[in-house]
Amino acid sequence: MVFPFSSIKNFTIDLNEEHELTRTMIRDFAEKILSNYVKQGELMRDIPQELKIKAKELGLYGIDVKPEYGGQGGDYLSAIIVAEELSRIWPSFATFFLINWMFNRAINEYGNEEQKKKYITQVATGEKVAAFAVTEPAAGSDVAGIQTTAKKENGYYILNGRKLFITNGDIADYYIIAARTIPPQREARWKGISLFIVEKDWGVKPVSRLETIGLKASHTTELALDNVKVPAENLLGEENMGFKYAVETFDYARTIVAAQALGIAQRAFEIMSNYSLQRTAFDTKLANFQNIQLKIADSLADLEASRLLTYWAGTLYQRNMKNEYIIVASLAKFFVTEAAERIVLRAMIEHGGYGVTTDIELERMLRDLQILKTYEGTNDIQRISAARQFYNRFMGVKV
Repeated sequence: MVFPFSSIKNFTIDLNEEHELTRTMIRDFAEKILSNYVKQGELMRDIPQELKIKAKELGLYGIDVKPEYGGQGGDYLSAIIVAEELSRIWPSFATFFLINWMFNRAINEYGNEEQKKKYITQVATGEKVAAFAVTEPAAGSDVAGIQTTAKKENGYYILNGRKLFITNGDIADYYIIAARTIPPQREARWKGISLFIVEKDWGVKPVSRLETIGLKASHTTELALDNVKVPAENLLGEENMGFKYAVETFDYARTIVAAQALGIAQRAFEIMSNYSLQRTAFDTKLANFQNIQLKIADSLADLEASRLLTYWAGTLYQRNMKNEYIIVASLAKFFVTEAAERIVLRAMIEHGGYGVTTDIELERMLRDLQILKTYEGTNDIQRISAARQFYNRFMGVKV
């Protein structure tokens, strides 16, 4: 039985040898180069510039962008693989690229040819850094609640408002910003939101950088928009369709966040299993204790279920199976982030006193996962979304 899906074929995963070559290349980079910058970057709360240059040479900025726009021409599963392998070593680094990918994806989907050539090309080649600014102090999970306004005057849109929790906000050259072009309507609050491609020099002001418990090297910023003058040709897609565009871009990002958590889960399991063979207690290896064996088995189940769910979601996206993808992406986001957390906690318990020190990676993994559980739609929102989409799309009942 495959209910609610239509066919057993829906459960296949489209990975191939080219994907394996991508994984091998990125893992080699992550282990030999990226790993050398993690401690320094976390302390500096930044990604060193020389590492960004190395990433540019590797083509990480435009992994799933067409070559004609400066990208590597990879597919969505390639982006998932890259996110997993980078996050296995340093999730903050992967988050930096996720936001650039979201910017590229939105313009590729909804922008015109001039916008693609001007903006995607510069971000995909690493010449410019991008941000995606939707969240506000009173509008997080409730995207329809944004209050930033965009008034059209003499061939320009004038943007006023505040944006909060904007990744890359203080280091970005370009932004996609959501703003209201008409006031909210009671019967359809989502109507009247538009997206704009905005250059920093036009007056976007980073107000402050926010301290978070995890992803320490990721820049989380508050932005002020005070009479920011945006040319009308920088409207992205159609006016008043921005809610749809933003939500679909978050859908794109959701499985990549699951892949980030999968990378953390993979690394935590490796640390856990290796330690069980190295550490002895009562004259025997930890691996010989049934309590450790139980933790290993539970963690292996969590890890492989997470991997299958993540790459299944990625395959559905790649096949353009929108109804199925939206549900599975939400399932992947909350399941994988929470499974990764369970693995990390088991590894910390296995390590005893060492598990609560900052000398090993586990405590950073646990902190980073709290951010992954929150951004791109909190886990509780993902549960609600999955259930509603199930009723609406497969049961024909609006809830």
